[in-house]
Amino acid sequence: MPVDTLKETPSQTAGPYLHIGMLPAQAGLTVRSQEKLNVLTAAGVEGTRIRVEGTVFDGAGLPVRDAQVEIWQADAKGRHNGPGFLGWGRAGADFKTGAFWFETIKPGRTPFDATRLQAPHLSLLVFARGINIHLHTRMYFAEEEAANAEDPILNSIELKPLRATLMASGQKRGGEVVYRFDIHLQGEKETIFFDI
Repeated sequence: MPVDTLKETPSQTAGPYLHIGMLPAQAGLTVRSQEKLNVLTAAGVEGTRIRVEGTVFDGAGLPVRDAQVEIWQADAKGRHNGPGFLGWGRAGADFKTGAFWFETIKPGRTPFDATRLQAPHLSLLVFARGINIHLHTRMYFAEEEAANAEDPILNSIELKPLRATLMASGQKRGGEVVYRFDIHLQGEKETIFFDI
């Protein structure tokens, strides 16, 4: 058959059963039920321990209760795989509320190229029913004003007001620092997503 007569194969979305393979304990399966993939660090790892909480919202402002979020990050010294620190995590949204959370440490700055550093950030991937290819975004720390002003990725966003969709502010809750980072898939508050 000539190539010009072939048609594109229809794409598939990530769900609604992605939890079975990616987070079996959340799907009610006993296999790998001991895993806590949303806890990235062990006791004694250097750095400020933080908790990141958020919700993925659809275009109508409703929680996406079957979303999954992965994070990739450096440790406090800017290394991606330091001792006692995995640098990667996965969390499923709560099936009732849509909330997700991670326990980790605040990352350090990492190289962008030979001469520039990136601001401390988390790289996030969003998976959900109806999304053909995962979405990639970042979470920056609002208090890191000087580092954020130098960050090459943030500076590549031409509409400066949209940079706010990537910022999280921390607050003390009990003995821990908690950052809130909601992800909006569409609408007025749509989070910036990167084509990587």
